[in-house]
Amino acid sequence: MITAESVASWMLAEVEKHGCLYQDDVMDYLVKAKAEYLARKNADGNLLVGKPILDAFKKITETTVVWVKPDFYWR
Repeated sequence: MITAESVASWMLAEVEKHGCLYQDDVMDYLVKAKAEYLARKNADGNLLVGKPILDAFKKITETTVVWVKPDFYWR
């Protein structure tokens, strides 16, 4: 079973490899891995990265990665 921590580690590897990671790419990863249980829905019904993943990702990247809110990606 995929965990929030394993997704966070994958996210960090993607940021290190490509320089950035879009929220849509994380959602694609979750869907392909059949791990939608780690996602959440917003008020419009769109799937978003779940809080456990975000918390785990922040824990390992707090001083190295930033969220670019207008464009929905980390760099």
